[in-house]
Amino acid sequence: MAKIALVDDDRNILTSVSISLESEGFEVETYNDGQSALDAFNRKMPDMAVLDIKMPRMDGMELLQRVRQKSRMPVIFLTSKDDEIDEVLGLRMGADDYVKKPFSQRLLIERIRSLLRRQEAVESGEVGTTEETKVMVRGSLTMDPLRHSVTWKGQDVTLTVTEFLLLQALAQRPGFVKSRDQLMDVAYDDQVYVDDRTIDSHIKRLRKKMRAVDSEFSSIETLYGIGYKYNEA
Repeated sequence: MAKIALVDDDRNILTSVSISLESEGFEVETYNDGQSALDAFNRKMPDMAVLDIKMPRMDGMELLQRVRQKSRMPVIFLTSKDDEIDEVLGLRMGADDYVKKPFSQRLLIERIRSLLRRQEAVESGEVGTTEETKVMVRGSLTMDPLRHSVTWKGQDVTLTVTEFLLLQALAQRPGFVKSRDQLMDVAYDDQVYVDDRTIDSHIKRLRKKMRAVDSEFSSIETLYGIGYKYNEA
């Protein structure tokens, strides 16, 4: 049973999310500020943490920084709608993913499951033997699913779990079109409803991150009304 720490100053979120996670079989500890969470983590680190960014006493950014000094446990940030700067900074500091408020609890649970599976694979030293787990090289792109690492022309690119899954799905078969429905199936559990705009938003952010290391990146092509494809470079 994985132990999940929820850290948020909104008691409604703490209550509702902890109930949902416990119903899925997780053990949950809740904290309403970063300092109380850090005190508990210093005694015993959980298997994973879900952190709000803006909190009293110690915010999520500082808490993440303290955690990363001693642990690589998976961390998801909860961010408000307009906190793109915080999202980027959080990922650079070592967060593994983020979920925007207001959020689907089912989506959050699927992100948690995905990160825990990845962490288990890394810690067990599992060697990838399938198309989904082995290291993939497509021209200038290298992806290692078990370590959740991406490089483009030798430069590291930090992606969220969702962005990684979408890029992996596109790059597995260069030149083949993936519809938005197919990409939704890759990135989300079928119990989670997302619309086309959600996929478009992820692809836009993914391109932006790739262009941050290569301004001429153009390997993800949009086919309007159809979907996306990856062109090997």
